[in-house]
Amino acid sequence: MAITDDLRKTFSDPTPLYFAAGTADLAIQQAKKVPGIVEQLRAEAPARIDAVRGIDPNEVQEKATARAKEAQETIQTKVNEFIGTLDTDLKKIGETAQDFALRSVGVAAEYAVKARETYEKVAERGEQTVKTWRGEAAEEIEELAVAVEPKPEPVEVKAEKPAEAKAEAAPAKKTAVKKAPAARKTTAKKTTPPAK
Repeated sequence: MAITDDLRKTFSDPTPLYFAAGTADLAIQQAKKVPGIVEQLRAEAPARIDAVRGIDPNEVQEKATARAKEAQETIQTKVNEFIGTLDTDLKKIGETAQDFALRSVGVAAEYAVKARETYEKVAERGEQTVKTWRGEAAEEIEELAVAVEPKPEPVEVKAEKPAEAKAEAAPAKKTAVKKAPAARKTTAKKTTPPAK
């Protein structure tokens, strides 16, 4: 039965749908920025193309060769330094590896928490988006207004005795019959105020 309950809970949770709606809303917002970016690229493209045409290929090759030599020398120097400072003590290497592993677990846990927070924020945004699409945002505002306004106190109406009601109704019927049909009288039920 636990599996059934877990499945029910999983399928009845609207958070993934709200996350999808929030993602769609964010995508729409970003898509609205695309025309401006396209216009900016269109304006900058001729200048960039002219700059590329003006470059001498031999000059680019020389710069690339010089940078490659610098990088090779730097890497060789760093490797030599690393090998020179490499600690051959196995115990220290094991401690370093264990420390690295613990740090990795901590970083992974931190990223998991950040991912969950981001997921929840996007889901909240999606929930608000869905409410806006449905028009429920206005309903919530109305509910808040009702909650803030003071509630009117219920009025107790005393019920009349049936004999007195007939006696009072008889004279009213005689005068009212000529002008308009008599209105029905209803007796109100006593209501108790809601518990606070």
